[in-house]
Amino acid sequence: MKAFFRKGLVIFASFSLGLIMLILTVTITVQAWTHTESGKVPVKTAVILHAVANNLLPTDLKAPSFLAAKGPSRFERSLIDIPTSDDSSVKARLYLPKEEGPHPMILYFHGGAFMEGYGNIDTHDNIVRSLAAKTNSIVLAVNYRLAPDFPFPTAIHDGYDALNWVYDHADELGGDVNNIALVGDSSGGNIATAVTMMSRDQNGPEVKAEALLYPLTTFLDQEFYSRDHYSSGYYLLSRHVMELARLNYTPDEEMWISPYSSPLEADLKNMPQTFIITAEFDPLRDEGEAYAQRLADAGVPVKATRYNGVMHGFVSFFEVMQSGKHGLNETASFLNNTFNDDGISEQYELTYYDHGDIKSSLQDELEAYTIGSYLVSKQALSMFPFNFGR
Repeated sequence: MKAFFRKGLVIFASFSLGLIMLILTVTITVQAWTHTESGKVPVKTAVILHAVANNLLPTDLKAPSFLAAKGPSRFERSLIDIPTSDDSSVKARLYLPKEEGPHPMILYFHGGAFMEGYGNIDTHDNIVRSLAAKTNSIVLAVNYRLAPDFPFPTAIHDGYDALNWVYDHADELGGDVNNIALVGDSSGGNIATAVTMMSRDQNGPEVKAEALLYPLTTFLDQEFYSRDHYSSGYYLLSRHVMELARLNYTPDEEMWISPYSSPLEADLKNMPQTFIITAEFDPLRDEGEAYAQRLADAGVPVKATRYNGVMHGFVSFFEVMQSGKHGLNETASFLNNTFNDDGISEQYELTYYDHGDIKSSLQDELEAYTIGSYLVSKQALSMFPFNFGR
């Protein structure tokens, strides 16, 4: 009996020691990931960046199931064709609320460097779905045509045609033409504000608001600290990709100075109220904030928030990043307030978001180390020359 007891203690001690060693290994490894080339980043940002950089991010990565909202869908989702002014058409994904309208209408323009193979309406569908639910709006995600086959200004014209289509079909969609907003991220943010500007210039449908997530705002060679310090590619957007985008989307240098490619250089009077999100570790940070300041200088009501500790594209990770979730919620709140005629009233001043409340911060930490454990184990298994699954 004593021998059995001693054997049990040995097994328990060995298991405990192994567990402690595993926890220490994961903790030390994940902490090492937080030290990046341009400074220390929060642990959740670190594990996401490491996963992306090493192609370790699972396609189904998401928050634990008990945190996910459940219930029947409140929207009908369909893929439609939008006719364009050059006698062609583009695909768009339409979200229609099942309850009777009229509903606000949102056009969403996905990011992806303006080029084929970098983004589409499928890669950004999680944001579109969430915006539809959080704003109870009709949302149209426009699959505008991409470079190099379709350089500037095709994407802008596709977006403007989609805006006119939504306006013309508002009655049958159950939409409210007095509540139209344009939203876009990265290159899509550039397109969203350019389409808004084109509608202003051509007396098109009135856009009540625009929300731009870490937008590119100029193709000119301007000196921005963030472009120099965060453009290696480790923070999800590289100088190489930005230069490739300019080469393919705006192949002629005179295109760079167009107000519809470089809105930072445009006349911004009479633009609608605007909300802009930027990210600390993002080469596009400074030009997004410069655009917010230029809008404010032109008398446009504007609000801008810099999210510290995160990288370009962080809102797309809202299922696993509290900062991304907060950014999406802040975008939805801005849109809802605007639709309810409770727009921006305060004087412009760049605000900063560092972290959430204690509960959100602890959840981020716990999820970060959970994901980190998965990544460490996946990398360890990849070192074996054979596949255990066979």
